[in-house]
Amino acid sequence: MEIVIPSTTIHRCCSSNLQFLQPLFNSPFSHPFSANFNRRFHTPLRTSSRSQYLAIPRHSASKSIATPRSLADNVISEPAVKVAEFDPSLAVKKKATEISPELKGTSIFLVGMNSTMKTSLGKLLADALRYYYFDSDILVEEAAGGESTAKSFRERDEKGFRDSETEVLKQLSSMGRLVVCAGNGAVQSTTNLAFLRHGISIWIDVPLEMVAMGMIEDGHQLPASEKSSPGTISEVLSQLTVLYEEMRDGYATADATVSLQKVASKFGYDDFNAVSTEDMTMEVLTEIQKLTRVKKMMEAAARPF
Repeated sequence: MEIVIPSTTIHRCCSSNLQFLQPLFNSPFSHPFSANFNRRFHTPLRTSSRSQYLAIPRHSASKSIATPRSLADNVISEPAVKVAEFDPSLAVKKKATEISPELKGTSIFLVGMNSTMKTSLGKLLADALRYYYFDSDILVEEAAGGESTAKSFRERDEKGFRDSETEVLKQLSSMGRLVVCAGNGAVQSTTNLAFLRHGISIWIDVPLEMVAMGMIEDGHQLPASEKSSPGTISEVLSQLTVLYEEMRDGYATADATVSLQKVASKFGYDDFNAVSTEDMTMEVLTEIQKLTRVKKMMEAAARPF
C-alpha cells in the first residue's frame, strides 16, 4: 500500500492567498541541518472565538472593563488598562505583532515529543501570527483514510509510512505563513531535517513525565511500530524515554529550544503544570525574534560598503 498525499489535502485548508516563499534561513546557525491529539485543522481565529479551540483559561467576567462613559470620552478606565496589561493572551498577540514584519511570513516548525502543550502552543502561535496551523501526523492519517488505517499501514510498511511523512513535510516546506506541529518522524532522516530548514524550527522540550501523564489521561498510545504502551505511568514513561533518546539528536538540530522546565524556573513555578500555554508561546516568540535579528545582522554584514 502506498499513501499518496495530494496537494489539495493541504491547500484546501488554506485560503487562496497562501504564500509560497523562499527559505528565510537557508543555512543553519549552529547545526548541519537546521501533534497530535486534536483531530481538526486550525486556521487563524477571530480573537473572540479563540477559546473554542485553545486550552486557554477564560478570564473572569467579574474583572473590571472599560465603562461606556469612559469609552465615549475616549478614555479607558484604569482597571481596564490593568486587565489588558496582564492578560497573557493579549501579551502574546502584542509580541507577535512586533516580530511579524521581520518574520516575513516564514513558516514555523515545532519539533519535540508529541504532547498536549506542543499542540496547544502551536495553535496559539498560529492565531497570534495570523498563520495557518497544521499537524503533519494528522495529514498523513487523513491521506491514509483515517487513524486506524494509518496505524495498520504503519505496522505493515514502516518505510512506506515514513516516506509519506517526508512527502507531507516536502509540501508544507514549500509554503509560507504556516505553524506546523511536526511528528516524531520529522527528525528521523536528513531529508526531513532539510525540509525543516525552509522555515524556523523550534524544539518544544516538555518533561517526559508530563507527556506520559497526558497520554494516559487522553487515552493515547505510542505507535506500535515505535513502542507499545501497556498503560501504567511507569511503563509509558520508560518507553517514552527510549523513544526520546532515539530522537534527541534530531531535536537538537532545531534553530532554538524552548524548555518547559526552564520556563517554570524562570517564573519561579514549583509545579511544571503551572506553566501556561501563553508562557511557552511567549518564549517561542522571543526565540524567533532573536533568530530574525541575527538573520538581519548577518545580511547587513554581508552587504558591500
